Amino acid sequence: MPETSRGPLGPLPPVNGTSVPRFAGSTTFARVPEIGQVGDYDVAVLGVPFDTGTSYRPGARFGPMAVRQASRHLRPAFHPELDIAPFDEIQVVDAGDVPVTPYSIDTALGQIADHAREVARGGRRLLAIGGDHTIALPMLRTVVREHGPVALVHFDAHLDTWDTYFQAPTTHGTVFRRAFEEGLLIEDHSLHVGIRGPLYGRADMDADKRFGFRTIRAGDIDVLGLAGTIQAITERVDDLPVYLSVDIDVLDPAFAPGTGTPEAGGLTSRELLRVLRGLTGLHLVGGDVVEVAPAYDHAEVTSLAAATVLFDMVSLMAGRSRKA
Repeated sequence: MPETSRGPLGPLPPVNGTSVPRFAGSTTFARVPEIGQVGDYDVAVLGVPFDTGTSYRPGARFGPMAVRQASRHLRPAFHPELDIAPFDEIQVVDAGDVPVTPYSIDTALGQIADHAREVARGGRRLLAIGGDHTIALPMLRTVVREHGPVALVHFDAHLDTWDTYFQAPTTHGTVFRRAFEEGLLIEDHSLHVGIRGPLYGRADMDADKRFGFRTIRAGDIDVLGLAGTIQAITERVDDLPVYLSVDIDVLDPAFAPGTGTPEAGGLTSRELLRVLRGLTGLHLVGGDVVEVAPAYDHAEVTSLAAATVLFDMVSLMAGRSRKA
């Protein structure tokens, strides 16, 4: 499939906020068309309302609904920092939500992967709205099926490479160990960014290194600076296909209170967005924004941050398509 799929009039854009007020009309992400409204598309935004893998505060199953609602705040026609009108470059659709069981993690993983596979068929790119971080595993399985193994760029307060939690092998804290074991990740080209907080033991860090990750802790960003962090990420992944996974708890709780496992000392929303907007060369084939738990949010602070991150990911994909 080509990088862009244009009809005679170009991609069908989001609903225009100057014609229909942003508080009215479509409830899709950024008010882009629903998947059934277009004949073809380049990128699909897929809601995955699943949080049975969470280990502390539940509620991320309501994340897709909250992020879509907060995305009404966006004026998505033009991205000034990236100098791009993303929805003029690529056809983006909202593929709705995966109908997923809340009772069985294993069953849910299969449902998510099967549904995502249908949406991604033909090499299309996927961006998921979680849900807890468990959803990254079936999303990675789907993306790798279409694009081959990927370099993982993982923004998070936590490593998510533990082995088990209360004997459960697949939770929001174990997904990237499972992904490594399944051969989904390109060894020595993946990294974590924003990691912080105490751990269960030193062995947690030692195990993570064995899986070929580089870790840029939140405190390391104080030393590297934002430009140095951007450089470290781009050098690590080179021009390999990239899966970008953003746990919203990479942000400090002051900027993202509505999440399941907050950690003090995180990034500001401006710092996260600055780093993302520096990754214009990434060959981004898929990604997710996860762990938005709106019951703990205030005034859509967390949901708006997540919606903005997702819009930036769409814009990075559009920029790559334009260069191609």
